[in-house]
Amino acid sequence: MNILPKLKTAGRVAPLTALVGLLGTLAAYAQTATPAPAAAAPTPTLDTGNTAWMLTSTALVLMMTIPGLALFYGGMVRKKNVLATIMQSFAICCLVTVLWFVVGYSLAFSDGGSWNSFIGGFSKVMHKGITVSTLWLPGVSNIPEFVFSMFQMTFAIITPALIAGAFAERMKFSALLLFSGLWLIFVYAPIAHWVWGGGFLGSAGVLDFAGGTVVHINAGVAGLVCALVLGKREGYGTVNMAPYNLVYAVIGASLLWVGWFGFNAGSELAADGLAGAAMMNTQVATAAAGLAWMFTEWLVAKKPSVLGIISGAVAGLVAVTPASGFVNPTGAFIIGIVAGIVCYFAAVKLKHALGYDDSLDAFGVHGIGGIIGALLTGVFADPAINALGKDASVAKQLYGIGFTILWTAVVSFVILHVVKALVGLRPSKQEEVEGLDVTLHGEVVQ
Repeated sequence: MNILPKLKTAGRVAPLTALVGLLGTLAAYAQTATPAPAAAAPTPTLDTGNTAWMLTSTALVLMMTIPGLALFYGGMVRKKNVLATIMQSFAICCLVTVLWFVVGYSLAFSDGGSWNSFIGGFSKVMHKGITVSTLWLPGVSNIPEFVFSMFQMTFAIITPALIAGAFAERMKFSALLLFSGLWLIFVYAPIAHWVWGGGFLGSAGVLDFAGGTVVHINAGVAGLVCALVLGKREGYGTVNMAPYNLVYAVIGASLLWVGWFGFNAGSELAADGLAGAAMMNTQVATAAAGLAWMFTEWLVAKKPSVLGIISGAVAGLVAVTPASGFVNPTGAFIIGIVAGIVCYFAAVKLKHALGYDDSLDAFGVHGIGGIIGALLTGVFADPAINALGKDASVAKQLYGIGFTILWTAVVSFVILHVVKALVGLRPSKQEEVEGLDVTLHGEVVQ
């Protein structure tokens, strides 16, 4: 058999086979040594569910001021001051909206550079650089920054409006506008930045889910300072100052209660389980506080009043605000009971014992209620509800409360004296006795 052709063929094929095998080995090695580039992270996109919830929450919180707080406060003053009191809430809403758009949002929620621990900067003045495509917390809540700013605007609106309850029936309208504008810039915006905008209180672990320090302690302490600086209403202690229309007040309190779900559950910035927990906590604490105030008053004053139960409900709303996204419903229940009882004595007994005229109990309900809620957040924070709760402590909460009280009290005092020097604080005695509706606004309730 002639094998020469086979040997020639084998001589040609063997090297080719070896070469193919070598190339295959090299290719396999290359794939192992140099992995393919990782896929790029997906670009954050708008979360329509979260956005829809935040649009709803924003409308609910705005409703808390107009018409909620306007009616609540308007129903508790005397008839001759109803329009002036409602006007305060409405005018503050307009004023703060403009100031927040121009500079307030930037000071609270932009990067302040080397000063960022204390205040934001001016990079977002008049919302510069924010477009319809700009997201807040990309990859987390994915809501438009316009919506986030609008949501925070409603918090900025209600806070100075709450202060007005302390000096109701005795501040000039021009003084109210000047005080509210300066207070927003020099008190509210810095404290909002400290807690929520990357400032030193948030970095220190102070827990404030929806505004115990930023809104309620802030407003309550400022209200107390206003009440002390302005002095008592004409005839306080000798003239009947009973509420003009408790029906208005009940409607206002009810609107506050419903709107507060946007306030607390909306502060999660997402439509998720934690927002649901905050909503449940809000309802439980409010109901418990309303009953606690009512039964306490029933025991002490022998009658459960309409004004009492709605005041207690608001105290519960205030106290659960910082805790709503950190505690479980049992914790919220206890917070509500404590707030209802303590705020009753603060508003009814402490005020008279110390002799200051906090007209509509802004300090007794919001200041004291906010302090109770902030402290008890450190006690009842539950890591099963919110992982941040594992690091909660009363000491950290006291740190936040202390700085808030100090800054608010000192700066509010200074602003009041600046306003007094520029336009004066109070109308004349005769104007106050006649009523602010007709003397300041030229209108009366028939």
